[in-house]
Amino acid sequence: MTRERKQMLIAMKGHPGTGKSTLAQSLASALRIPLLDKDDVRDSTYPLQSSLLPFAPTTASCNLLNDLSYDVIYRIASTQLRLGLSVVVDSPLSRKAHLERLVQLASSAGARVLVVECQPTDEAEWRSRLEHRGASAAADGAGWHKPATWRDLERLLEGYAGCTEYDLGEVPRLVVDTTASVEVGELVSSVVEFIDSHMET
Repeated sequence: MTRERKQMLIAMKGHPGTGKSTLAQSLASALRIPLLDKDDVRDSTYPLQSSLLPFAPTTASCNLLNDLSYDVIYRIASTQLRLGLSVVVDSPLSRKAHLERLVQLASSAGARVLVVECQPTDEAEWRSRLEHRGASAAADGAGWHKPATWRDLERLLEGYAGCTEYDLGEVPRLVVDTTASVEVGELVSSVVEFIDSHMET
């Protein structure tokens, strides 16, 4: 008899270029549940940013649009949970306030939050992937707000000032090495096992 999974909100966590989106897409496909990607919303704010701030976007204005992107995916996630669906939320989850918001909206729907954190151990491979993605983005115009070079990423992490490392409290977390020499399908299987181990009937 197949055990029925409890309704869940799977929150991806990790820095840009760590393979979060690739894993999130494969996981959502395997579980057949909606995927909400914060970058999809942030990408769509480009016309707003370019029309309102055509010359030199300020840090405050960029942060405002970034915060708006988070708010949009949180609202959509809340709707999906109210409909009885589980969801995968793909974002860096770089601040504890972001996790607290997800825990709150999941709790209100009777769902469980699980965190899947992507932590590459091979920095050279991570750097290669990030800069390859940056070159592709420059060619097709997508992902214009993401770090395109390793130095861009270093500046971003300097701005975080360590706030990305925080206590998750009672939220279960699985750390995945996305530069390990394994297929994505194997990583997905390990995540599914993690999810099943924390689900009640």
